[in-house]
Amino acid sequence: QVQLVESGGGLVQAGGSLRLSCAASTRTFSSYFMGWFRQAPGKEREFVAAITWSARSTYYADSVKGRFTMSRDNAKNTVYLQMNSLKPEDTAVYYCAAYDKSGTGRGYSRPAAYDYWGQGTQVTVSS
Repeated sequence: QVQLVESGGGLVQAGGSLRLSCAASTRTFSSYFMGWFRQAPGKEREFVAAITWSARSTYYADSVKGRFTMSRDNAKNTVYLQMNSLKPEDTAVYYCAAYDKSGTGRGYSRPAAYDYWGQGTQVTVSS
């Protein structure tokens, strides 16, 4: 079982930046593929970004490409989401998620691919 705890959300003006963190409680963090998703009120949960086990590759939704950067520090069991040039439409609850190598091939942009989820952190961008 892996527990994920997000932090770093808050209220920011449009054009501003926030850095989200997600800490994982596992000794085998480097064997987990990690993703960030978000969910706005009345909308389905949507893919934001993902990163491979070794951080060799990252993937982004078109809506955040060029503005958001996902990274991981396997020594600290933590992934990050640096969000720049924030827009009001980025307002949502942001969740980090994880699956181990047994989930390879499920499709990193699909919420159903992930086995573990954090509780979420609210990001609000004012115009």
